[in-house]
Amino acid sequence: MDGPDLTNRTVLVTGSARGVGRELLLATADCGANTAVHYHSSADAAREVASEARDRGAGEAMTVQADVTTPESVNGLFAAVESELGPVDVLVNNVGDFAPAHWEDIEFDTWNRVLETNLNGTYLCSKRALQNMRGGDGANDGANGDNYARIVNIGYASSEKGLVSPTNFPYFVAKAGVLMFTRMLAADTQDDGITVNAISPYVVENSDEFPAELPRDRPASFEDLIQPLYFFLDPEAGYISGENIEVDGGWLPETV
Repeated sequence: MDGPDLTNRTVLVTGSARGVGRELLLATADCGANTAVHYHSSADAAREVASEARDRGAGEAMTVQADVTTPESVNGLFAAVESELGPVDVLVNNVGDFAPAHWEDIEFDTWNRVLETNLNGTYLCSKRALQNMRGGDGANDGANGDNYARIVNIGYASSEKGLVSPTNFPYFVAKAGVLMFTRMLAADTQDDGITVNAISPYVVENSDEFPAELPRDRPASFEDLIQPLYFFLDPEAGYISGENIEVDGGWLPETV
């Protein structure tokens, strides 16, 4: 799959030791990016991803541990990446726990963790990334001197439509917030050469649970998610911001 040339650009994908984050990060390695593999507790898996990223064409690859729900840890995450790879040109906010249980059965700590990893983590990482992405003294003008910066958030299909269920409720709330944050941040960065967009899958090939009926009789593949990522990261897509691409095969949850 052909993607944009990301040579000399630094890419950070949160939660990239496993699953969707892993595949999105490796897709940028295929494009020649310098890649930062973020993990919370999966150190061995992160090292394996960094090794594969190098094999697949990454300029450089590193691993970095952080809890994206705390400002101090997020600051340390970016400081480590900036020290080794340079300022982050591309941030993909992928981290996000979910709780597939009835809302009354979800423990308060779990409720908070879902909200914090999905929404607060996206907020904290984006805020820290913007310190170098925005124009001004000490800012990152793009690794290739072209004022290039991208933020891509991972949402959930139909969250913008107010999708809700007694099961997994805090996840739906958090993802609706992520998409609102995406639109707000796109408006707030429109004069800075930055684009902020979202990719919102329904069921992906590595999902823990699969409904009885799937759109087009299959879940989304990793490749289905990589295509919109490549589109958003293309330098030619610099006018596309505040958008959300739903990767759901035409799913219509309100069908009765």
